Amino acid sequence: MQNLIGKVALVTGASSGIGRAFARRLGVDGYNLVVVGRRRDRLEELVAALPNVVVRPMVADLGTNAGVEAVANVCARENLTMLVNNAGVAHYMPFVELPANKASELLYVKVIAPTMLARAAAPGMVARGEGTIINVSGMLAFSGPAPIEQLPLRRAVYTGALAHIVALSQALHEEVKKSQGLRIQALCPGVVATEFHERQGLDLSAVPRM
Repeated sequence: MQNLIGKVALVTGASSGIGRAFARRLGVDGYNLVVVGRRRDRLEELVAALPNVVVRPMVADLGTNAGVEAVANVCARENLTMLVNNAGVAHYMPFVELPANKASELLYVKVIAPTMLARAAAPGMVARGEGTIINVSGMLAFSGPAPIEQLPLRRAVYTGALAHIVALSQALHEEVKKSQGLRIQALCPGVVATEFHERQGLDLSAVPRM
């Protein structure tokens, strides 16, 4: 497949929510896109919605080693201007009730995938002297010490994964900050009005949402 040219962004979790919003905005801003998700029909909608740029859909499951490797290969091969590590998974459960396979999938999607995709993309960005890596975390990343009375629905594995993303972004920023033009950002939203909570069966209609 021929490499993309011009400004190129790869967005994971692009089939809905924050990732879809990123993809649409970047497309309007003239970025050619690699959009990654598990639902091809949703990715194809982005192709149709952004006719003025090249949108390459990539179906991949970042909850698996094979999916992470496939997307990492694209991150290393393309001359990415921007990488948006946004993919998420709705395994928001108490620690002792979280099945091992779901815990593993959550860690793959929110810890291993952003780490390995950034590792694949960063060398090329450093060599070119430009690039942006945006890692989507959340405000829960900072909630570890909070008393349970304040955050009774906080979940340990999910919170720990978000905290990893923030620490990774901060440490990586320090490592590469002397590389002119290279930026590392962590995005930490609060509760956002997307499909994420509905897919978990949570009714947040009474909660203020971004």
